Amino acid sequence: METKRVIGEFHGKKDGPIVFVTAGIHGNEPSGVVALQQVFTELERSRPQIKGSLIGIAGNMAALNKNKRFIDEDLNRTWTKEKLEATENLSNEEKEMNAILQVVQEKSANKSDCYFLDCHTTSSESRPYISVQDVGKNDAWAHRFPVYIVKGFSDIVNGSIDKYFSKIGMTGFTFEAGQHVSEKTAKYHEALIWLILKEANDLNLADLSHQPEGIELFRKNDDIERKTFQIIYRHGLSKNDSFEMEPGFENFQKISEGELLAHQNGKEIRSSWDAHIFMPLYQTQGNDGFFVVKEEFK
Repeated sequence: METKRVIGEFHGKKDGPIVFVTAGIHGNEPSGVVALQQVFTELERSRPQIKGSLIGIAGNMAALNKNKRFIDEDLNRTWTKEKLEATENLSNEEKEMNAILQVVQEKSANKSDCYFLDCHTTSSESRPYISVQDVGKNDAWAHRFPVYIVKGFSDIVNGSIDKYFSKIGMTGFTFEAGQHVSEKTAKYHEALIWLILKEANDLNLADLSHQPEGIELFRKNDDIERKTFQIIYRHGLSKNDSFEMEPGFENFQKISEGELLAHQNGKEIRSSWDAHIFMPLYQTQGNDGFFVVKEEFK
């Protein structure tokens, strides 16, 4: 996918927060890039009044151009203190990370009120959901939107971009909009960007030249019970592991204790829980075999 690092930017006439949207952190997940291109096209067409700014940033550009998840390593595991301080023998993803960070630092200079959205998709079929690190205002912010919420991903894995942005004081989350090539995925990404602009930047959706199709999809979600899940287990993979999920698992599908989930290095992997499967791996790249989540009840 051909794209510039800064996919677009739009600035309101009144002061307000900056919303940073990153897309294509994984190169085989271009949906967020497509959504941002649609959003900026509409913003330039209708020129609505907003407070603050929207900045769209392309993630792993080299991997996007090759439709690969990554080139040398997972860019969503690269945001660690050690890698952020590295200056020599940098991997492709470390260079991409530094380029993203340079844009964020330049655009947010002397600005403390910043939001972020990191756009992703899944290898298996999935309803859209927010993945949020429960620090600062993130959790309360995430609950303003009509989708499932998953907590704890950034506490289990190291080096994710949302964990880094939260650490430096931004408010936001990751949005997994659906399966990589689903027709609805980019529509969900685009719709959530509009809803964030509405909530953070006082956008009046009526000022747009047309109602984005994904907005109606979210309105339908308003009629569905919203649920919050907590990650309780991550099944990690080593570089040389042979791993294959059993076919047919979807995000949030119920699993039972003893149920066969996958095969790894010739051995069966069975569930130890009555819970829900989350992010089952159905692609060749990645070091997360699957996660297990449990619903939170309040």
